[in-house]
Amino acid sequence: MKNDSVSRYYQILSNKKLSLLAKRIFDIVFSLLMLILLFPIFIIISIIIKVDSRGPIMFRQVRITQYGKKFRIFKFRTMVENAETTGSQVTTKNDNRVTNIGKILRKYRLDELPQLLNIIVGDMSFVGTRPEVEKYVEKYTDTMMATLLLPAGVTSQTSVEYKDEEQLLAESDDIDKLYVENILPSKMNINLKSIEEFSILTDIKIILKTVFVVFS
Repeated sequence: MKNDSVSRYYQILSNKKLSLLAKRIFDIVFSLLMLILLFPIFIIISIIIKVDSRGPIMFRQVRITQYGKKFRIFKFRTMVENAETTGSQVTTKNDNRVTNIGKILRKYRLDELPQLLNIIVGDMSFVGTRPEVEKYVEKYTDTMMATLLLPAGVTSQTSVEYKDEEQLLAESDDIDKLYVENILPSKMNINLKSIEEFSILTDIKIILKTVFVVFS
């Protein structure tokens, strides 16, 4: 990450230390509050997942976050057991690996609720570049590495603009190639612009946009 392209974005964030502190406080307070309020929902979803298909309740996968740190993301399992060994690491629309309850959880992004735990420990934030698997981070250009200056996020402006990503991938014969050569660079341009425009107010606006998109 020590290159001139990253240095530019590092300087931008260095001038926003107060906003970064406010972001972390916001993350801690609201993730704890949501965990308490949503605990009954966690229990209900966990029971339905176990009844719906064989396998663990939680899906754990190594992802990359701030400064290239590896961490294990928490998600409710939405695919069949060992789905990673039977296809691409990105999911397409109508992917036959997705379970019945998984389709509903993914539609309303309820599968991402356990990431509140990742937020509390500091591996993630409510808003930030979505955490990629190492396979795709290895494809980052020098400039793309600047997105790792901040913790990975549950949502982002990119998530809003690429809400139909699974449909785009479903239309390709080579999912990984389309993702790496076309979708990933486009998403990263949006993520880099978000660093330049970062503020706690912008984060709140993105969260509200995400809620609107999910339930519209």
